[in-house]
Amino acid sequence: MSKDRNVFIDDDLVIVGQRASIDPAALLGYRTGRRIIQGKLVIGECATVRSGTVIYLASVIGDRLETGHGVVIREENQIGDDFQIWNNSVIDYGCTIGNNVHIHTNVYVAQFSILEDGVFLAPGVTIANDIHPGCELSRQCMRGPHLEQNVRVGINATLLPFVRIGYGALIGSGAVVTQDVPPMAVCVGNPGRIIKQTSELRCFTKRCTWPYC
Repeated sequence: MSKDRNVFIDDDLVIVGQRASIDPAALLGYRTGRRIIQGKLVIGECATVRSGTVIYLASVIGDRLETGHGVVIREENQIGDDFQIWNNSVIDYGCTIGNNVHIHTNVYVAQFSILEDGVFLAPGVTIANDIHPGCELSRQCMRGPHLEQNVRVGINATLLPFVRIGYGALIGSGAVVTQDVPPMAVCVGNPGRIIKQTSELRCFTKRCTWPYC
Protein backbone atom coordinates (compact mmCIF):
# COMPACT_ATOMS: atom_id res chain seq x y z
CA MET A 1 0.00 0.00 0.00
CA SER A 2 1.26 3.45 -0.82
CA LYS A 3 -0.10 6.83 0.19
CA ASP A 4 0.99 10.37 -0.37
CA ARG A 5 -0.75 13.63 -1.05
CA ASN A 6 -1.06 12.86 -4.77
CA VAL A 7 -2.18 9.23 -5.08
CA PHE A 8 -3.39 6.27 -3.02
CA ILE A 9 -3.14 2.76 -4.53
CA ASP A 10 -3.70 -0.60 -2.83
CA ASP A 11 -2.61 -3.60 -4.91
CA ASP A 12 -3.98 -2.02 -8.08
CA LEU A 13 -7.55 -2.51 -6.82
CA VAL A 14 -7.96 0.94 -5.29
CA ILE A 15 -7.09 3.90 -7.48
CA VAL A 16 -7.50 7.48 -6.28
CA GLY A 17 -6.58 10.44 -8.44
CA GLN A 18 -4.13 13.20 -7.70
CA ARG A 19 -4.43 15.80 -4.93
CA ALA A 20 -6.43 13.52 -2.66
CA SER A 21 -6.73 13.87 1.12
CA ILE A 22 -7.43 10.47 2.71
CA ASP A 23 -7.60 10.26 6.51
CA PRO A 24 -5.58 7.35 7.99
CA ALA A 25 -8.71 5.85 9.58
CA ALA A 26 -10.62 5.68 6.29
CA LEU A 27 -10.96 2.26 4.63
CA LEU A 28 -10.87 2.10 0.84
CA GLY A 29 -11.40 -1.14 -1.07
CA TYR A 30 -13.46 -3.20 1.38
CA ARG A 31 -14.52 -6.51 -0.18
CA THR A 32 -18.22 -7.29 -0.29
CA GLY A 33 -19.59 -10.65 0.86
CA ARG A 34 -21.97 -10.72 -2.11
CA ARG A 35 -21.22 -13.05 -5.00
CA ILE A 36 -20.09 -10.56 -7.59
CA ILE A 37 -17.03 -10.09 -9.73
CA GLN A 38 -14.82 -7.91 -7.54
CA GLY A 39 -13.82 -4.90 -9.63
CA LYS A 40 -11.62 -1.94 -8.82
CA LEU A 41 -12.56 1.02 -6.71
CA VAL A 42 -11.83 4.12 -8.77
CA ILE A 43 -12.07 7.63 -7.28
CA GLY A 44 -11.26 10.76 -9.26
CA GLU A 45 -9.03 13.68 -8.42
CA CYS A 46 -9.17 16.03 -5.41
CA ALA A 47 -11.05 13.64 -3.12
CA THR A 48 -11.48 14.35 0.60
CA VAL A 49 -12.25 11.17 2.54
CA ARG A 50 -12.60 11.61 6.29
CA SER A 51 -12.00 9.15 9.11
CA GLY A 52 -14.49 6.35 9.58
CA THR A 53 -15.46 6.29 5.91
CA VAL A 54 -15.67 2.83 4.30
CA ILE A 55 -15.83 2.57 0.51
CA TYR A 56 -16.15 -0.88 -1.05
CA LEU A 57 -14.46 -2.25 -4.14
CA ALA A 58 -16.28 -2.27 -7.50
CA SER A 59 -17.54 1.32 -7.53
CA VAL A 60 -16.56 4.27 -9.71
CA ILE A 61 -16.68 7.79 -8.23
CA GLY A 62 -15.83 11.03 -10.03
CA ASP A 63 -13.69 14.01 -9.13
CA ARG A 64 -13.93 16.04 -5.91
CA LEU A 65 -15.61 13.43 -3.74
CA GLU A 66 -16.06 14.68 -0.16
CA THR A 67 -17.21 12.53 2.73
CA GLY A 68 -17.97 13.18 6.38
CA HIS A 69 -17.18 10.73 9.18
CA GLY A 70 -18.76 7.29 9.32
CA VAL A 71 -19.88 7.22 5.69
CA VAL A 72 -20.42 3.89 3.90
CA ILE A 73 -20.49 3.60 0.10
CA ARG A 74 -21.16 0.04 -1.07
CA GLU A 75 -20.14 -1.79 -4.25
CA GLU A 76 -21.39 -1.47 -7.85
CA ASN A 77 -22.20 2.23 -7.60
CA GLN A 78 -21.68 4.75 -10.37
CA ILE A 79 -21.23 8.24 -8.90
CA GLY A 80 -20.44 11.48 -10.71
CA ASP A 81 -18.31 14.52 -9.94
CA ASP A 82 -18.66 16.85 -6.92
CA PHE A 83 -20.44 14.30 -4.75
CA GLN A 84 -20.74 15.35 -1.10
CA ILE A 85 -22.01 12.97 1.58
CA TRP A 86 -21.95 13.79 5.28
CA ASN A 87 -21.64 11.95 8.58
CA ASN A 88 -23.18 8.50 9.07
CA SER A 89 -24.89 8.27 5.70
CA VAL A 90 -25.04 5.08 3.61
CA ILE A 91 -25.20 4.47 -0.13
CA ASP A 92 -26.17 0.83 -0.65
CA TYR A 93 -25.05 -1.12 -3.70
CA GLY A 94 -26.11 -0.75 -7.32
CA CYS A 95 -27.05 2.94 -7.30
CA THR A 96 -26.57 5.53 -10.02
CA ILE A 97 -25.78 9.05 -8.80
CA GLY A 98 -25.11 12.06 -11.01
CA ASN A 99 -22.99 15.19 -10.66
CA ASN A 100 -23.29 17.81 -7.91
CA VAL A 101 -25.36 15.59 -5.63
CA HIS A 102 -25.32 16.57 -1.94
CA ILE A 103 -26.39 14.11 0.77
CA HIS A 104 -26.57 15.30 4.37
CA THR A 105 -26.19 13.36 7.63
CA ASN A 106 -27.94 10.11 8.63
CA VAL A 107 -29.32 9.43 5.16
CA TYR A 108 -29.96 5.94 3.75
CA VAL A 109 -30.08 5.39 -0.02
CA ALA A 110 -31.33 1.90 -0.85
CA GLN A 111 -30.03 -0.39 -3.58
CA PHE A 112 -30.90 0.38 -7.20
CA SER A 113 -31.86 4.02 -6.60
CA ILE A 114 -31.20 6.72 -9.20
CA LEU A 115 -30.28 10.29 -8.22
CA GLU A 116 -29.75 12.61 -11.15
CA ASP A 117 -27.60 15.76 -11.23
CA GLY A 118 -28.11 18.36 -8.53
CA VAL A 119 -30.20 16.28 -6.12
CA PHE A 120 -30.14 17.37 -2.45
CA LEU A 121 -31.13 15.09 0.46
CA ALA A 122 -31.52 16.74 3.88
CA PRO A 123 -30.63 15.01 7.18
CA GLY A 124 -32.50 11.82 8.01
CA VAL A 125 -33.92 11.08 4.55
CA THR A 126 -34.72 7.39 4.01
CA ILE A 127 -35.00 5.82 0.57
CA ALA A 128 -36.64 2.38 0.31
CA ASN A 129 -36.57 -0.26 -2.43
CA ASP A 130 -38.50 -3.32 -1.22
CA ILE A 131 -42.21 -3.44 -2.08
CA HIS A 132 -42.83 -6.78 -0.31
CA PRO A 133 -40.44 -7.12 2.66
CA GLY A 134 -40.05 -10.76 3.69
CA CYS A 135 -41.29 -12.20 0.39
CA GLU A 136 -39.06 -14.98 -0.99
CA LEU A 137 -38.86 -13.15 -4.32
CA SER A 138 -38.44 -9.63 -2.93
CA ARG A 139 -34.84 -9.37 -4.10
CA GLN A 140 -35.98 -9.86 -7.69
CA CYS A 141 -38.41 -6.94 -7.43
CA MET A 142 -36.23 -4.42 -5.60
CA ARG A 143 -35.97 -0.98 -7.12
CA GLY A 144 -35.38 2.35 -5.44
CA PRO A 145 -36.97 5.62 -6.51
CA HIS A 146 -35.77 7.76 -9.40
CA LEU A 147 -35.04 11.39 -8.51
CA GLU A 148 -34.69 13.63 -11.54
CA GLN A 149 -32.44 16.69 -11.77
CA ASN A 150 -32.43 19.21 -8.93
CA VAL A 151 -34.94 17.41 -6.72
CA ARG A 152 -34.75 18.61 -3.10
CA VAL A 153 -35.87 16.41 -0.23
CA GLY A 154 -36.51 17.79 3.28
CA ILE A 155 -35.53 16.48 6.70
CA ASN A 156 -36.74 12.97 7.66
CA ALA A 157 -38.71 12.42 4.45
CA THR A 158 -39.27 8.84 3.24
CA LEU A 159 -39.30 7.88 -0.44
CA LEU A 160 -40.91 4.53 -1.25
CA PRO A 161 -39.82 2.09 -3.98
CA PHE A 162 -40.54 2.66 -7.68
CA VAL A 163 -41.67 6.29 -7.34
CA ARG A 164 -40.35 8.87 -9.78
CA ILE A 165 -39.88 12.44 -8.60
CA GLY A 166 -39.83 15.00 -11.41
CA TYR A 167 -37.10 17.57 -11.96
CA GLY A 168 -37.00 20.49 -9.55
CA ALA A 169 -39.63 19.04 -7.23
CA LEU A 170 -39.51 19.81 -3.50
CA ILE A 171 -40.38 17.16 -0.90
CA GLY A 172 -41.37 18.62 2.46
CA SER A 173 -39.91 17.59 5.81
CA GLY A 174 -41.39 14.35 7.13
CA ALA A 175 -43.27 13.57 3.94
CA VAL A 176 -43.86 9.95 2.88
CA VAL A 177 -43.82 9.78 -0.91
CA THR A 178 -45.91 6.85 -2.13
CA GLN A 179 -46.63 7.96 -5.72
CA ASP A 180 -44.91 9.79 -8.55
CA VAL A 181 -44.38 13.53 -8.10
CA PRO A 182 -44.64 15.86 -11.12
CA PRO A 183 -41.80 18.23 -12.04
CA MET A 184 -41.56 21.45 -10.00
CA ALA A 185 -44.24 20.28 -7.56
CA VAL A 186 -44.26 20.66 -3.77
CA CYS A 187 -45.17 17.41 -2.02
CA VAL A 188 -45.95 17.27 1.73
CA GLY A 189 -47.61 15.01 4.29
CA ASN A 190 -48.20 11.31 4.87
CA PRO A 191 -49.11 10.03 2.39
CA GLY A 192 -47.52 12.73 0.28
CA ARG A 193 -49.82 15.09 -1.60
CA ILE A 194 -49.17 17.90 -4.05
CA ILE A 195 -50.04 21.32 -2.65
CA LYS A 196 -48.51 23.79 -5.11
CA GLN A 197 -45.65 24.48 -7.51
CA THR A 198 -42.21 25.47 -6.32
CA SER A 199 -42.60 28.77 -8.21
CA GLU A 200 -45.39 29.71 -5.78
CA LEU A 201 -43.23 29.43 -2.67
CA ARG A 202 -42.18 32.65 -0.94
CA CYS A 203 -39.36 33.32 1.53
CA PHE A 204 -40.71 34.45 4.91
CA THR A 205 -37.34 36.00 5.85
CA LYS A 206 -37.87 38.56 3.04
CA ARG A 207 -34.30 38.14 1.84
CA CYS A 208 -35.78 37.13 -1.48
CA THR A 209 -39.33 36.89 -2.74
CA TRP A 210 -39.30 33.75 -4.87
CA PRO A 211 -36.62 31.29 -3.64
CA TYR A 212 -37.32 28.75 -6.38
CA CYS A 213 -38.24 31.03 -9.26
